[in-house]
Amino acid sequence: MGTLEVLFLAFALSMDALAVAVCKGLALPRIRAKHCLVVGLWFGCFQALMPLLGWRLGTAFAAAAAQVDHWIAFGLLALVGVNMVRESQAEDAPLDDSLSPFNMLLLALATSIDALAAGCTFAFLNADPVPACLLIGSCTFLLSAAGVKLGSLCGGRFRGWAEGIGGGVLILLGLRILLQHLGILPA
Repeated sequence: MGTLEVLFLAFALSMDALAVAVCKGLALPRIRAKHCLVVGLWFGCFQALMPLLGWRLGTAFAAAAAQVDHWIAFGLLALVGVNMVRESQAEDAPLDDSLSPFNMLLLALATSIDALAAGCTFAFLNADPVPACLLIGSCTFLLSAAGVKLGSLCGGRFRGWAEGIGGGVLILLGLRILLQHLGILPA
């Protein structure tokens, strides 16, 4: 997986967190830099750690799955991508302005489950997970912190759009991995 692909992956994985951050920005009565940092740190850290955990889980069974690893990588990315696209069509949830540690922990876990699944693909692709995880975490931190401010300025118009784009990018990445392995696209 090249740097450009990891950058696209980082962007796509951060879309859930961005959507939630925008909603936090909508719900908070007055935005301060502290709000942006809290949301960015929670989401960025979890988005960096979950793919690392996924990679570790993936390496535990990567050797056994070597014959079908490209199908597994495609399946996981496509499943997460389709789910993100589906969720982008859903009704908006009520807004919650709480930044309590418990609330942020739940939100960070919920928005990083797709990163766990994507991290499993690192094992099948023999990719170095550390730089990828750092890039994913950094991208999510920046987009989430900016999302809080964006939410306070623009409202909820972009929530579904952001999740839909992120899901589409994950599906395309999975398809590219599959087509490269099948020899249809150059590696």
